[in-house]
Amino acid sequence: MKNKFLLLLLFAVISLSTSINAQKITDGQSVDLNGMSVTFNILNKESIEVGGKPFDRYKVSATVKNTSDKSYNIRLSSYPQVTTNIGIVELDCINATGSKLTSKKIQLKMKAQMINVTYTAYDRSGKLTNGVIPVIGSYYFDAGDAISDNAIFIVPQGEKPEVSVRSLK
Repeated sequence: MKNKFLLLLLFAVISLSTSINAQKITDGQSVDLNGMSVTFNILNKESIEVGGKPFDRYKVSATVKNTSDKSYNIRLSSYPQVTTNIGIVELDCINATGSKLTSKKIQLKMKAQMINVTYTAYDRSGKLTNGVIPVIGSYYFDAGDAISDNAIFIVPQGEKPEVSVRSLK
């Protein structure tokens, strides 16, 4: 019983700490997060039926612009290097159902810098040939850059998407 209570308390603290950093954002609004301007827009709305229940389907767009003088960079030291922390901001739709394989959140991520690497290999006839392969060398988000992405949110009919935004950097 004590373990369940402690687990529930831990879950509540983690949920609260995550929501403290988040700010609410509405359609057409821009929010400033540590020198980054985040804009959220509803592009399209349609009513649908999922499992016999009515829902509203929203196509939404999110954009983050680096309005500070600070650039964000992740340089990769070797290939292949797995990098998972390339997100800049995350928009979370609190009332999205996620049904029909739709989104509940949008994560805007840094841009990848591609580098062409020349390599030498033997072809099938045994002849030595050169080839080029593109490789990700780094991830970046420079001052003045903008990153956009779209998503589909399905929410209960009559409700608008309730979206919160938080910085991942």
